[in-house]
Amino acid sequence: MSIQIELTSARVPVKIWTTDIDHKAREQLLNTANLPIVGPHVAAMPDVHVGMGATVGSVIPTTNAIIPAAVGVDIGCGMNAVRLSLNARDLPDNLKALRHSIERSVPVGFNQHQFSKVKGASVERAARKLSPRLDAIMQKHPGLTKMVKNWQRHWLCQVGTLGGGNHFIEICLDEADQVWIMLHSGSRGTGNVIGRYFINAAQADMRRHQLNIPTDKDLCYFSEGSELFSDYTDAMYWAQDYARVNRAVMMEHVIAAIKPHVPPFTITSEAINCHHNYVSEETHFGQDLFITRKGAISAQTGQLGIIPGSMGAKSFIVRGLGNEQSFCSCSHGAGRKLSRTAAKGQFTVDDLAAQTAGVECRKDIDVVDEIPGAYKDIDVVMANQSDLVEVVHTLKQVVCIKG
Repeated sequence: MSIQIELTSARVPVKIWTTDIDHKAREQLLNTANLPIVGPHVAAMPDVHVGMGATVGSVIPTTNAIIPAAVGVDIGCGMNAVRLSLNARDLPDNLKALRHSIERSVPVGFNQHQFSKVKGASVERAARKLSPRLDAIMQKHPGLTKMVKNWQRHWLCQVGTLGGGNHFIEICLDEADQVWIMLHSGSRGTGNVIGRYFINAAQADMRRHQLNIPTDKDLCYFSEGSELFSDYTDAMYWAQDYARVNRAVMMEHVIAAIKPHVPPFTITSEAINCHHNYVSEETHFGQDLFITRKGAISAQTGQLGIIPGSMGAKSFIVRGLGNEQSFCSCSHGAGRKLSRTAAKGQFTVDDLAAQTAGVECRKDIDVVDEIPGAYKDIDVVMANQSDLVEVVHTLKQVVCIKG
């Protein structure tokens, strides 16, 4: 299918790849489309739903400006996946032991590595490349250092950690019963601090210069050429690079954790490591634009990407079709249809156990908000974007680790 709704009541149109969108999300999209920096149009993916300021599942092209809240606070959040030479029959009967092995190797939730135990070639390479850039950012903005305790150690201890919320690590099987590792995480606490700091700075900056404040203050932006624009892009690109390194190191830890439980194996496909909360400088419709994908991934012609479903549903490895109307983008997942609070009020632990039958995962009250019933139907989402991507592999989770 293709564009299903086009809203034309704002300054520029909003093109939407679904009819499953509520009033609040529409209002957010129109607020974004009314900004003087946005155009030629806004694209909303089939997993679209309400977010902070900007809608999750939206692609926002801007000229000479960036909206920090559209990028969000989990800067560079995204996915990583690799296929292994293992088959389903190579997995142990006791998948719980496999899950616990991964959980011991990869800190989840608020946990992180102990500084005295941070080691490994990947972490050392990351420290050499990322540390000088972060030092410069922190020195120029001392307010950041007040927002995170022991920041010099904090970011390093979180390299290779999962975090909480909807972040996950999964062992999956594809249509040929080949084994995949798939994980979802971002720039962790330091990226969160950077996001919150510059969102507040954008609001203060626009008030200070008495500019036209957007209807939603979370849509305040930095204009290219200003010092704060330069400072934000430096910090944002650092967080995006950090998120990618975090996922790569985490993948190394997961691979090491499963080795004692399975026969010897190799990685049989190139790792896919893609952001879905980020900014990219691209050319579309003959214009040089900043493309902010808030809950969307790049789907350039031939480009591989990952679209996960919920923890009891299917996920997909896809290949982009390069559709310019979506700014060569597609959805980043199924998309929530219920808030976390609503999900906890509607579903029980028994519901969670039923909806995740056959998946080795936690089935307790603390993850009920991640129940599959809180998400849109991933098959419908995929059908709505058949003009954006083609499916390469269909994956089914057998192990899922949540933060």
